[in-house]
Amino acid sequence: MTAISRDRIVDRLGEVTYDRFLFYLMGPYKSFNLDYILSDEERREIDIGELPGPLRRLFQNEDAIDDAQALLRRVQGALRVDPGVNAFLAIDVDIDTDEVDAATQSIEYTRCSNATAFVLPFLGHNFGVGEEAGSVLEALSETHGDRLVFLHEDDVTSAMIRSARVRWDLRVATYESESELASKLRLFAGGIMQRERRGDLDRLD
Repeated sequence: MTAISRDRIVDRLGEVTYDRFLFYLMGPYKSFNLDYILSDEERREIDIGELPGPLRRLFQNEDAIDDAQALLRRVQGALRVDPGVNAFLAIDVDIDTDEVDAATQSIEYTRCSNATAFVLPFLGHNFGVGEEAGSVLEALSETHGDRLVFLHEDDVTSAMIRSARVRWDLRVATYESESELASKLRLFAGGIMQRERRGDLDRLD
């Protein structure tokens, strides 16, 4: 199996102020679209124009499908500038899933990271993310629980989120806007940095 290490991750990323502070961002790479679950006939029976705004957005065209990944990229960029941590997505490390499956990659990236955030936007196609997040929590909640946070947009409700909070005592928060999401992730990273400096959390080499 391809070895995943902090050095390998750092080598694949560009330079930032805090190169050795790895912040793994997990989230959907595609926006959810009702084309995933509705047949052509079912879609024809729905008057999209009459739906409330949030539901109408679920019928977005194919050109908007990558909005979820674009959100992650913008937030990643914001964190790499301020506070200058080495925020990254799994695809940045560029390990083929034929070599290491996605769930195992997520576990190893989390194990190597100073901080990990699960980000669930309202329009995110979240099914695979939920499965990977569950794998990460099952494997690492006892050893890395203080380094994990779950942030979901206000409109997102999920039995998985509720059970994760209870089962793994996971820190869960909501956000209303992209700027609020970036701000909360910034505060989370800063808190981890402070705890590492004080010795409350181990420093990672």
